[in-house]
Amino acid sequence: MVQKHHVVVFSSPGMGHLIPLVELSKKLVTARDLSITLIIPSLGPPPKAQAQVLESLPPGSINHVLLPPSDPSEFPTGSRIETLICLTVAHAVPALREALRSLVERVGRPVALIADFFCTVTFDVAREFGVPSYLFILMNATVLSMLLHLPRLDQEVSGEYGDMDRPIQLPGCRVDLPGSDLPDPLLDRKDDAYKWFMHNAKRLNLVDGFLVNSFTELEGETIRYLQENAGPEKKPVYPVGPIIQSGQSNGLTDPSGCLKWLDDQPTGSVVFISFGSGGTLSTKQLKELALGLEMSEQRFLLVVRSPNDAATDASYFSAKSASNPVDFLPDGFVGRTRGRGMVVPSWAPQIQVLGHRATGGFVSHCGWNSTVESIVNGVPLIAWPLYAEQRMNAVLLEKDMEIALRPEAGEDGVIGREEIARVVKGLMRGEEGAAVRERMAKLKVAAAEAVKEEGSSTMALGELVSKWGEEPLE
Repeated sequence: MVQKHHVVVFSSPGMGHLIPLVELSKKLVTARDLSITLIIPSLGPPPKAQAQVLESLPPGSINHVLLPPSDPSEFPTGSRIETLICLTVAHAVPALREALRSLVERVGRPVALIADFFCTVTFDVAREFGVPSYLFILMNATVLSMLLHLPRLDQEVSGEYGDMDRPIQLPGCRVDLPGSDLPDPLLDRKDDAYKWFMHNAKRLNLVDGFLVNSFTELEGETIRYLQENAGPEKKPVYPVGPIIQSGQSNGLTDPSGCLKWLDDQPTGSVVFISFGSGGTLSTKQLKELALGLEMSEQRFLLVVRSPNDAATDASYFSAKSASNPVDFLPDGFVGRTRGRGMVVPSWAPQIQVLGHRATGGFVSHCGWNSTVESIVNGVPLIAWPLYAEQRMNAVLLEKDMEIALRPEAGEDGVIGREEIARVVKGLMRGEEGAAVRERMAKLKVAAAEAVKEEGSSTMALGELVSKWGEEPLE
């Protein structure tokens, strides 16, 4: 058997992290005859959606290793999701070391280890085996600029970032960022999640390079700045996006019949509403959303999950709702909107919905995976961020790229039905929506160009794998 160069890809827990790393692995295999081992820590048995993604991996070229699960009872109660993720990864280090030792004995030393931001502890293990480390930024180049700038920000600002009286100027970025729009873990400097975030940010100087799920035509100015200034040692930055999930989402077809329903709708007439695999709304906000959609008189496809009044990321580790989420909608809503609206409990095949000719708008939580899927399909956005770095993404989408409209919340933090109706109608029928649609259509073309054979992202990825190919096989 011909020996191949080997790459290890390490994913932190969560489908939003696993999927882009799986898709990056597929691109690496296509770009060069590499073999990939995907290593995944966990908090228990793999969820059904994760198992289906792993079962779909091309046999032989991409293998996966599930590390023994951590015991969540050992973690502090009430911890934020980011803390749980980092603790899970830290607890997995001994098992990763054994997995790497086994790989080296069987197939030789890997040419690279790729991990996401929550996994910087894996770089130490990689160095033990003489393996170069690369950080895959699952988000955009603006987020990478923020991460590299964080240690300095931590030193210069004494109070909470949300209390700053001036916006933050991120290096290489055109839009200033209000401190309150920084990622959630950074908004409480006393919380363990902040300490973990800073721990990871201060270790970025250990990497041999950065991969970013963005492309030059989308964030050219920021990417060029980073390529010239990524840390004191000017580590290489490879824009390799857009990377989105390929094939049928979660291995399912169309259990709800929503694609068939879309077939019967006019082209570009339906607004799709989904808050990602982890997002949830409060009970009050879910009712206002439903009534706003009704007031808008626009066609809609609504993915609804059971509300949670305590946390907007309550579905992060499981996309399933505990009870029938449709029961939480206003009385009579489904009946009153039948014909122009469809409600789908818990899950819809998002990639297929966004690629459908009938879909003309997307109300999104602004998770970067969903954002990139929307750009690839040319579907304009209504930005409705919930948690993590999503507010930061929303600022970028609305103020810099100008491919999203953003509703305003009231003093209680709830976006009212009138505001929802106004923004939905504005996107689907207004002049502002038409301008957003035109800009998004241009980005769709640019995204397709970036991944063509001579495209900017294809060339960037090719440069990296060619560098790995120069390594001698061991």
